[in-house]
Amino acid sequence: MAEQMNQPETPTLAGDPVRHPLIEMLVIGAPTVVTMTSYTVMQFIDGMMVSRIEPADPVYVAAQGNGGIIVWIAMAAMLGLLSLVNSFVSQNLGAGTPERGSAYAWSGIWLSAVASVLFIPYALTLGPIFRAFHDDPQLVAYETQYAHILIAGAFLTLAGRGLANYFFGMHKPGIVMVAVLTGNLVNICANAVLIFGSAGAPESMPFASAFQSIAQALGIEAMGVRGAAFGTVIGTAFELTIPMILFLGPRWNKKYHSRAAWKPSMRAIKDLLRVGWPAGLMMGNELICWGYLMAVLLPMGGKVSGDDPVVHNTAGWIALRFMHVAFMPAIGLSIAVSAMVGKAMGMRRPDLAAARTWLGLKVTLAYMGLCALSFILFREWMIELFLPEDMIAEERDAVLRVGATVMIAAAVFQLFDAMAIVMSAALRGAGDTVWPGIATIVLSWTLIVGGGHAMIWLFPEMGSVGPWVGAAGYIIALGLAMFWRFLGGHWRSLSLTGSSEGADPYAEPGEETIAGVSPGSA
Repeated sequence: MAEQMNQPETPTLAGDPVRHPLIEMLVIGAPTVVTMTSYTVMQFIDGMMVSRIEPADPVYVAAQGNGGIIVWIAMAAMLGLLSLVNSFVSQNLGAGTPERGSAYAWSGIWLSAVASVLFIPYALTLGPIFRAFHDDPQLVAYETQYAHILIAGAFLTLAGRGLANYFFGMHKPGIVMVAVLTGNLVNICANAVLIFGSAGAPESMPFASAFQSIAQALGIEAMGVRGAAFGTVIGTAFELTIPMILFLGPRWNKKYHSRAAWKPSMRAIKDLLRVGWPAGLMMGNELICWGYLMAVLLPMGGKVSGDDPVVHNTAGWIALRFMHVAFMPAIGLSIAVSAMVGKAMGMRRPDLAAARTWLGLKVTLAYMGLCALSFILFREWMIELFLPEDMIAEERDAVLRVGATVMIAAAVFQLFDAMAIVMSAALRGAGDTVWPGIATIVLSWTLIVGGGHAMIWLFPEMGSVGPWVGAAGYIIALGLAMFWRFLGGHWRSLSLTGSSEGADPYAEPGEETIAGVSPGSA
């Protein structure tokens, strides 16, 4: 204990400035918040742009949402596993051996390549899956097309996220931020050209005439929902290319042996699979349950209440877009918390890891509390943003009514969502993944799926709002469970750096040391 008290309050590498903990969190967290918010903005803008397809119809927003989430369900397990790249890299950074992280970055890329091939047979099942749950043939056609295109670009998405987690772990989130902002800009431009084609985007859209001229010059006809999918894939390609150029550049390679580590390292791959499978299972399972809520329970609730199922599905997706705006910045802060916890644990400083977690929780609670207040005060205005003026009045009123009610339900669980996001990230940064994974599986199936069906059966007059009540119960229970697990302190005795010995042939400790702590003394 006395030895820990003599060590710096803020973990730094030799030559780095020693910052106040809050400043350190903002320096690391701000770019990650921008990054994760940018991902949400891409989905948000995609949803708004497809909602402007003529003739106005709520089917476009529902198709884009359903098609997107069924692809994320397929990729979720890999995305969860790849999040552990952050933990291994940050703990090795804290232990004074940052060059070992390159093997984990490459392992993430190799695993992404394998996973993208395995998605091909999955893509063939999507049409029958959608037809089994949806009666509207137009909805089935659009959502299937959107999903097929996203699966074709799955490697770009997965490899980009894996490399992003490497730079997060190295406490270089600005690189990822620049890549994501560039990808978003490309996505918006590609959308405007591909969705509306030579017919042109609505005049209210900025630079509509310029995008129309480009489409006419290239001979591109309007692709509708398919165009949004192609735009996302094109933007994602830029998100991967920019950090890859820096990762393989001469400066980074000289310092961290990033090129030499390209060959598959079975030790690094086994490390990721051994520690990351619960996180992958946790994220994959959670996306399955949320996907079931959005694509099955919401339309079912609307149908049982006597309304149009597509209206309830669309209202749910619009509300979820704003929930993403709320929790994706929180996810960005949690990534910073995970990286900071990992670095502190690599230094054998669980006291610092705990301090960073509590700081991150306070900041996140304050932010999501403001989001909850906004959901209540501006709920109708938010829903109206996605409703074209020429939409059929009855459909417009129905979507607005359902969506505004869902926004109130979302406001209720915002603070508990903040607790679940930050605490699970801190546990993951320390390497505690099994218990959180099991808890997530049990609670999600019990409350999202089971609770959603129960609400439809017991309170059919609530329509799709009933399943949202079940989802709110899940988030509240998950937040309390993660909080209890963190307080238990099991994570304090864990370490990931010991398993990384020999992860690549350049695994000798480098010249960098922790300020006040040598790799040997750690």
